[in-house]
Amino acid sequence: MNLLQQSQASVLFDAPGPKARARYTVYSVITIAALIALLAWVVIQFDRRGDQWAAEKWTPFLQPETWTAFILPGMANTLGAAAVATVFALVFGVIFGIGRLSDHAWVRVPAGMVVEFFRAIPLLMLIFFTMAIGGPLGQALTFVFAVPFRIVVDPFTAVVIGLTLYNGSVLAEIFRAGINAVPKGQSEAAYSLGMRKSQVMRLVLLPQAVTTMMPAIIMQLVVLLKDSALGYIVAFPEMLRAFTLIATGEQNVIPAAMVCAVIYIAINLSLTRLAIWLERRNARRGRATAHVGAAPGVDAAVAAVPAASVPTPSVQPDDTPEPVDRDGTDPAGPDAPGGGRPAG
Repeated sequence: MNLLQQSQASVLFDAPGPKARARYTVYSVITIAALIALLAWVVIQFDRRGDQWAAEKWTPFLQPETWTAFILPGMANTLGAAAVATVFALVFGVIFGIGRLSDHAWVRVPAGMVVEFFRAIPLLMLIFFTMAIGGPLGQALTFVFAVPFRIVVDPFTAVVIGLTLYNGSVLAEIFRAGINAVPKGQSEAAYSLGMRKSQVMRLVLLPQAVTTMMPAIIMQLVVLLKDSALGYIVAFPEMLRAFTLIATGEQNVIPAAMVCAVIYIAINLSLTRLAIWLERRNARRGRATAHVGAAPGVDAAVAAVPAASVPTPSVQPDDTPEPVDRDGTDPAGPDAPGGGRPAG
């Protein structure tokens, strides 16, 4: 540790001495040993009571039939529902996030009510409510309004609608926070160029908000992917339900749970790495735009706006008055054509 690092560390807390460092080392060794002992105890207990660590409990995951009949179809259903819900949730979030920032109360108030309503309802209730449209709720509406209300809602549709409404409401707040986080000078500069509010939102504010909130957006999409596991409540054949069937048939709950967890972790880590890559890519693109695309004294976000979208004021050269000195003579001098004559 160099002198600068020591000075920075001393600002926050006192640097530990030799005895303190030795004490921290002892604490670390004791903690690691306790965790290893706890893990060993858990493994031994599972082995004694359920024989979950036996080789035959892991054999089903080495058979191709297990993957083709259960795991891969469940994974495809999980990723399919998450992908469709992601598209709809992003659209929902952008529309209602911008709606909450509208200057018109008749747009802003309903958008806020919709977002707060679906954020307050548990996702499981939304899935159950959607499934009930084709069942008890549809029958009740038919009885009340004396009109046949028959809508068939399959588990896939119920899961997608529930994920869209809940996560879309959360994304709407993320987009709204990102737009509010953009400095006001960005919109003021765009307005000074003659851009309309829709152009400012589409070309200046929203792109910067998405770039700023990209990690939060990706993390919410990770939550959406994990929430798709709630589909097993309505008999949606997603990945968790597939592993539940395997564990029930093979009596290998712990191996099935561990394999399922590894797959979920791999997918979510991939999304996290995607978020990091997008953040770095946008940061590099922003620096390149600031150094190359913007003239001195011009903000990079305004310089990146397409020229076709900015109205150009028309100036007629004939309307520009000729310069006149204070004494009323032509500044071109007496030698110029017409020079030296009193102006006007």
